Amino acid sequence: MKKTLLSAAIGAAVLGIGSAASAGTLDDIKAKGFVQCGVNTGLAGFAQPDASGAWKGFDVDYCRAVAAAIFNDASKVKYTPTTAQSRFTALQSGEVDILARNTTWTISRDTALGFNFRYVNYYDGQGFMVPKSLNVKSALELSGAAVCVQSGTTTELNLADYFRSNNLQYNPVVFEKLEEVNAAYQAGRCDVYTTDQSGLYATRLALSNPDEHVILPEIISKEPLAPAVRQGDDKWLDVVTWVGYALVQAEEFGITQANVDEFKNSTNPDIKRFLGTEADTKIGTDLGLTNDWAYNVVKGVGNYGEVFERNIGQGSPLKIARGLNALWSKGGLQFAPPVR
Repeated sequence: MKKTLLSAAIGAAVLGIGSAASAGTLDDIKAKGFVQCGVNTGLAGFAQPDASGAWKGFDVDYCRAVAAAIFNDASKVKYTPTTAQSRFTALQSGEVDILARNTTWTISRDTALGFNFRYVNYYDGQGFMVPKSLNVKSALELSGAAVCVQSGTTTELNLADYFRSNNLQYNPVVFEKLEEVNAAYQAGRCDVYTTDQSGLYATRLALSNPDEHVILPEIISKEPLAPAVRQGDDKWLDVVTWVGYALVQAEEFGITQANVDEFKNSTNPDIKRFLGTEADTKIGTDLGLTNDWAYNVVKGVGNYGEVFERNIGQGSPLKIARGLNALWSKGGLQFAPPVR
């Protein structure tokens, strides 16, 4: 979900915190024995505890992949649920090592807030959901509607821009917590729900009668969702970035969680470097990891396609199409730089 600019006062405080980021996050994580990951408080398919309290989801698996790269153990993660308002403070203060919480990469967050983004793990865009009973086919038919929206998100600004640019009127119904927005829409306090399309699919799934609601075709913004870390520690940024690229590269190679051991016998030089079986490779040690770090990632969570499909794709209740998140070779935007 997308989050707005914070106030100037908070932004100034952030700059001070961001500049003081630890220069040895990876060493700190190794010393304490786990990755502290900031996630959503509960968004189906992305980050949500199951009935036993175990965290599951697309963003959760990213955190697990980072842990697998560092410890060869995807379970060495602790999760901090964060709201749209609290997530930035949690990262700035060092409460979490990484924020993997469907957060949009924007210039203000990259600069004024003192964060670093690099790898986009989900390309998204803001949309609208309405009850089928309204018989609305396009967002251009929403003039005068009451729109449920979460505060502290870039959704608010995108919403205002879209309606203003199309000379439409609307009545915002604003809540701070995601659960409050969901409850208000379910109770009929607004005609429209707006957020990232991925969030709309997750929210619709949680409604009492999902089939009675439709997601409109318009996408009104670009929302590149990316993990974030504090500025000031390029080594940690490299680890977080290349774990994401390893998931994508594994899918490009056709390496899966089930067949990764077979690929360790490959004679392909690129695959040997990737899996750490090339005798003279230093790719892993240059990251501060073992040379089989990418093997550990795939063995721990699978490749990007597997993570996508089981959590939010056709193998999940959400059944979101890959779309822009397909590999570049299949018409999408997921592309990994060379691992060499």
